[in-house]
Amino acid sequence: MALLEIKDLTLRFGGLCAVNALSLEIEEGSIRSLIGPNGAGKTCVFNCLTGFYKPSDGEMLFQGQSLVNKKPHIITYMGMARTFQNLRLFKGMSVLENVMSGMHCRTSAAFLTTTLRTKGQREEEKHIREVSEECLDFVGIHDKKHFIASNLPYGDQRKVEWARALATQPKMLLLDEPAAGLNKDEKSRLIELMHRIRDEREVTIFLIEHDMGLVMKISEKIFVIDYGVKIAEGTAQEVRDNPKVVEAYLGKEEEEETA
Repeated sequence: MALLEIKDLTLRFGGLCAVNALSLEIEEGSIRSLIGPNGAGKTCVFNCLTGFYKPSDGEMLFQGQSLVNKKPHIITYMGMARTFQNLRLFKGMSVLENVMSGMHCRTSAAFLTTTLRTKGQREEEKHIREVSEECLDFVGIHDKKHFIASNLPYGDQRKVEWARALATQPKMLLLDEPAAGLNKDEKSRLIELMHRIRDEREVTIFLIEHDMGLVMKISEKIFVIDYGVKIAEGTAQEVRDNPKVVEAYLGKEEEEETA
């Protein structure tokens, strides 16, 4: 059984069909990419999966359970974490505090116990801190845990967001433009990190990315959509050679006028 199944997913905004009867499956332990021209509907798919948008039609099954009508925090608790194209850090908080916030979905202490500082609450807080520090160490910025998040270089702020996502203890990680704003060396380290997350933490990865070089290097299978419709899927070579994909990105060549 696939870890994630999308069946005839459709999203409409009035007369606009942003996603049109999209179906795909993602196997556990895989790295998959969703690509397409600007405005193709990629982020809309992620927003449906993570509960930010309610689909107009179709089904989304994660580990056999429906995601439809689930709130974002419930979907996170189910094991699906996400990063965003635009950083969404608590900029006035420390790096460690940002990552600790990611474990909110795994905490059990009620308001009264946190106010009274019970033994159970103290033990839970210690566990949250330990897991968060381990995630920071995993992405390589543990030494900056006390820095204010907004004072870090952009590449390190990205790592904070990754560590926070990992702190939710996900089964699947959705990455929206993870290479945006990164230089060549940072992109190389990003590819290495994604492989480590999949191999060492057994997290399935599903990403949206415009950097085709990165997509072709990291993806075991690629899904291509255009105007909300899936037009191709396959290996990097199969997608690269697909005429529908070439047309979507480059447009049809104008036919030469005959005399």
